[in-house]
Amino acid sequence: MASTEGLVPITRAFLASYYDKHPFTPLSAHVSTLSSQIRSMANDFLTQHPPIQGESILINEADQQPPHKMDENMWKNREYIEETIFLLQSSNWPEALKQQSTADSVEFAITLGKLKDKLHITLKALESFQTKNAEHVFNTVMTYLPQDFRGTLIRQQRERSERNKQAEVDTLVNSGGSIHDRYALLWKQQMDRRRQLAQLGSATGVYKTLVKYLVGVPQVLLDFTRQINDDDGPMEEQRHRYGPPLYSLTSMILSIQLFLSLSWARYDANNLKMEQITVLEQAVDVYTMELERFLTFISEVFANAPFFISAEVAGALEARKNDDYKEINVPAGKTYEVLLSVDAVNSYIAWDFSLVQGKINMDIGFSLEFVSPTGEKTLMLPYGRYESDQGNFCTLMAGSYKLIWDNTYSTFFKKVLRYKIDCIPPVTESVQSD
Repeated sequence: MASTEGLVPITRAFLASYYDKHPFTPLSAHVSTLSSQIRSMANDFLTQHPPIQGESILINEADQQPPHKMDENMWKNREYIEETIFLLQSSNWPEALKQQSTADSVEFAITLGKLKDKLHITLKALESFQTKNAEHVFNTVMTYLPQDFRGTLIRQQRERSERNKQAEVDTLVNSGGSIHDRYALLWKQQMDRRRQLAQLGSATGVYKTLVKYLVGVPQVLLDFTRQINDDDGPMEEQRHRYGPPLYSLTSMILSIQLFLSLSWARYDANNLKMEQITVLEQAVDVYTMELERFLTFISEVFANAPFFISAEVAGALEARKNDDYKEINVPAGKTYEVLLSVDAVNSYIAWDFSLVQGKINMDIGFSLEFVSPTGEKTLMLPYGRYESDQGNFCTLMAGSYKLIWDNTYSTFFKKVLRYKIDCIPPVTESVQSD
């Protein structure tokens, strides 16, 4: 493995030197102006007609500062956009507007449809940004992990974890959960991912058994995963540089949602005026344009950010002196067995073995058994003869599993077996909040 001597520590100051080269062009002044106008129009509704049941939560949220975390703001923007699109759908308009009995109401309906379409495009852009960014982070971290079956299994575990998370969301939606309920769950899941990342760096939680498999991972990366979201850690510099414009956009879309929500509830008493629709249209235009510009900018910053050092520099892809393969002689007429204790269902038993060949190519028998507490054996993997093999098995039961290499059919030749075995537990266990 290449030495990590000379690698620059991944710190807030280190990131600052990179962000200095990537300043964000300030938001248009229209963001502040239109946000104030939209909020003022919403307040006018409340002055004329006090809050009704269910409105206080949204009003209180609009009165508060946006969340501190950038990723939470991304989720909040998605939530508020979806809520606004819901209000802009014709089926959710006030009855008087649905009837389109006046020339103004017909024009309003056309404008509202255009605003809904614009917000939908921006929502898809935001969803794409989050998906691509998550994949980029995961794939980059994976370059530091062992590039053998263990890395493959960790990918499989991650895919299973994400499927389970999506199933949890689907269940909530199918049971009648609101848009707000869905995003509360999505944010909880995001925090679970963040805690698991910290656990990876400190070898705690579900990763206390996984960390032993991270042979050759530079300590600088493990330190980064543990410290990435500390109060004064690397991400704080990112929030300091790029958080304020995102906070302004979060407040802007929430004000738009609040205005529409209050307007629809009071439409019979206060029909929308042309000047209000004009401000609303301008606000949505500016919001969608500026958020998409911000996403394009921050995507490039994230993709090139130096806190993920290249695998070549860190030496993660080079041959490792300690690759934890074992070598054993299996005498003629004998077997060699390894017993693994598996604590959780859906763990993966994985193996990678080969014979050290001489002048004559030889093979060895291999099979996998489950051993019950009473000693009863169940064949889990059929017997086969191999010169080498790499594979895995997803466990259906917790308990003892025996891997067996068989050389009983050989009368004269011993076999030199070089092997590596791991049991990787599922990483989908629930993580308790701090």
